[in-house]
Amino acid sequence: MCLIVFAWRVIPGVPLIAAANRDEYYDRPATPAGPWPENPNVIAGRDLRGGGSWMGVTLDGPGGPRFAALTNIRGPQEKRPDAPTRGALVADFLQGEQSAADYIERIAPGSGVYNGFNLVLGDRDGLYWFSNRGLDDPRNGKPLEPGIYGISNGLLDDPWPKVMRTKAQFASLLCQGAPEEAYFEMLADTTRAPDMRLPATGVPIEMERMLSAVCIESPGYGTRTSTVVRLYAGAPPELSERVVQPLCPEQAEAS
Repeated sequence: MCLIVFAWRVIPGVPLIAAANRDEYYDRPATPAGPWPENPNVIAGRDLRGGGSWMGVTLDGPGGPRFAALTNIRGPQEKRPDAPTRGALVADFLQGEQSAADYIERIAPGSGVYNGFNLVLGDRDGLYWFSNRGLDDPRNGKPLEPGIYGISNGLLDDPWPKVMRTKAQFASLLCQGAPEEAYFEMLADTTRAPDMRLPATGVPIEMERMLSAVCIESPGYGTRTSTVVRLYAGAPPELSERVVQPLCPEQAEAS
């Protein structure tokens, strides 16, 4: 997951609304969001190479339905090829029974073994952001206050152009009571940011331009899925997914 905007306790009766894009290499196989055969309570996509996930919900569990999402932090100079898969953090939380606070307390001491990540997880009663990079941020690992938030491949609410633009559009859609289709249209925006507003993340400027779009298009890498999630106060959660690019190499060859 490389862009997620979410509203926490902004809409009455809907504690959490999230809209997200997953960006990945097209040749990395994955399954679409759905119940996991070994645990049908989990609704999520699955990375078939690492075995983890990037975003999902549970239908029920301790504290009611739960939510988890992950984005990678872009840091090419820091990336270690031998680091464990970050997607396991989402999968383990969704399949476990620990509260978000207890889970963060458990993983925090050893989180440095992973490449940089942002983790958003919680339930109807509490939502948390945890990163193994922004450890000085007072929000890190603490319950989030009600509001609208955005994360790409930096830290929470870093003012990257696509984060700021999508948060503003997201807030407008929430105020309008817009239909789900409008959120998917927001996530399909391929506009690239002007060079003067691009973040400096250690990749070449041509790549910064390509990655600055909400919906990324390039020959071998880009937005693979778009997802909208809702946690309700008194009903099961909803997760809607749109496949933007093929999830598996076999699908790409057949298309």
